[in-house]
Amino acid sequence: MSGGKKTPWAANTQVAQPEGKIRRSQLITAYGPGAMVDLIDDAVVIGGLDFWQGDGMRVLPESRLCASINARRRQQGLKELRTEAPFREPPSGDDQQPRKGSGIRAVEFPAWFVCQNPACRALTQAWNGLERKGGHYLHRCDDRKTGAICVPVRFVAACPRGHLEEFPWIWFVHGGEHCNAPKLVLDEGPSGDFSEIWVRCRTCKKRRPMSNARAGLPSCHGERPWLGAEGEEPGCSEDLRLMIRTASDAYFSLVESALSIPPVKELALRAAIDGVWNVLQVATAEMLPAFRTIPEVRRALEGWSDADVMESVIARRAGAPVDHGPVRTAEFRQFVAAPDEVPGKLAAPSDTFYATRARREPELPSKIERVVLAHKLREVRAQVGFTRLQPTSSDLQGEYQVVPAALGLQTDWLPASEVKGEGIFVRLDEDALREWEHRDAVKARGAELRAGFTKWCEALKEPPEFPGVRFYLLHSLSHLVLTALSLECGYAASAIRERIYCSLPNDLVQMGAILLATGSSGTEGTLGGLVDQGRNLHEHLRAAWDLGVLCSNDPVCGHHTPHKEQTGRLLEGAACHGCLFVAECSCERFNQYLDRALVVPTLGCDPEVAFFRKRP
Repeated sequence: MSGGKKTPWAANTQVAQPEGKIRRSQLITAYGPGAMVDLIDDAVVIGGLDFWQGDGMRVLPESRLCASINARRRQQGLKELRTEAPFREPPSGDDQQPRKGSGIRAVEFPAWFVCQNPACRALTQAWNGLERKGGHYLHRCDDRKTGAICVPVRFVAACPRGHLEEFPWIWFVHGGEHCNAPKLVLDEGPSGDFSEIWVRCRTCKKRRPMSNARAGLPSCHGERPWLGAEGEEPGCSEDLRLMIRTASDAYFSLVESALSIPPVKELALRAAIDGVWNVLQVATAEMLPAFRTIPEVRRALEGWSDADVMESVIARRAGAPVDHGPVRTAEFRQFVAAPDEVPGKLAAPSDTFYATRARREPELPSKIERVVLAHKLREVRAQVGFTRLQPTSSDLQGEYQVVPAALGLQTDWLPASEVKGEGIFVRLDEDALREWEHRDAVKARGAELRAGFTKWCEALKEPPEFPGVRFYLLHSLSHLVLTALSLECGYAASAIRERIYCSLPNDLVQMGAILLATGSSGTEGTLGGLVDQGRNLHEHLRAAWDLGVLCSNDPVCGHHTPHKEQTGRLLEGAACHGCLFVAECSCERFNQYLDRALVVPTLGCDPEVAFFRKRP
């Protein structure tokens, strides 16, 4: 994707070469709407969905994901997605033949710049006497005949609701008092530490260190520059906070996903009716047989009884949605119901989901209930919003319950990407899981993990629900097996993604499984290297057991207790970069909620805590 020329919203009057390029898949993760991006010469914020247009915005259908998102948007008072086109791929730009209306617009942000002349260091706004020349802003310093290059200031202001605005430089240095003609200077020491960064005014001689900006800023004005001139959201009750543009807490993309699994009976019938709704919207029980004589209707309703069709038509007229069920619960059921593998039988070219149950290895531990080989998978990943300053966790269904920052003002669709690939589904034995959960040692370990989680939640306004000790087990097992698989399957560990299927004790459907999958966007899938390793899972479990028993950071890692931790590692038990941490693109939880002591025996922990007490 090629980004359009950086320009204020009201000044897009000519076509120019794109200022930068971003991969289309990155536009729903690190560089989505509202994200601050550094280009070669400039700093910009990616425009909202209202400013996305051009070729390549292919519609990606996924009814289950759309229904799940719309259910929460109704509760939150947000505009619902269009059911016929809820998700679209980002536009594809052409930097060889750029044209107006193709690509994504970005707005220059921040508008405050710092002169790079060491003798000047003037802090000024772009429209306040700066000259644009050769791709740079130039400042006419007092002691120079030629202009000195200016660079965007690295400090901005934001609030937890996602609002973003210029740092209040004039207000900050003057303490809110009036100055007739402020001329600001930003002095930085050699280390760049806050204690060595001062803002001073040449006019009134006032100066103030940036270390004071960590607290006491004015209230947020609700500005959302990525949404354009009408994007302001007044009435925000939060106080502004200092933010560094390139900091890791500047943008947390909220991405939800769903696998394209075969629809249940009710969904399939509703989809068939939707295809001929222009005819069936006036249907009655008496008229339906006559409507079936229309070739298009006859093909759509083939195999459905009149009673089933009329029941669904009446529900459709009343606006009653079809109950898709929780996203991951439906996927779990689909994997569990997979038929046995038949040698020589392949998936049809049109299939988006094809999974078979692998023949059980004699050496496979009884605690592994089944292994399902997912030969074909299609996953749709959609960005539902983003947060700043504080990350937010999804629930066990992969859904976000918080109200995210808006991606657009008028749009009724979300940016998404489609990934096709393969995977291995591993389900643990439910009886073994329950026996393990009821051990006294496991309950004690769970209490320690919960204490660390509770301490971590103290700084959050809307803390998530404790995922439970079962989730820690599944997540840790996923990382160990993922690492072991990557050594044999031909894919790098960073190319394999996990998907955790876990339930809480009171859930109707008890889940305890992991899916390790790989795939690529814009292709027809992968070559079967990962699926083939699923037939030999026993060897990979042994390798995973060896990886988890001893860490290069033991005994420090093995003795780590989260609720007594002083360095902020409150969501991990025995876990670190030497044993469990993987690339963040592979992990659903940013390497949090991990504890290898729950999987295998470790130093400093009761062996009764381990689910696999002996080497498989």
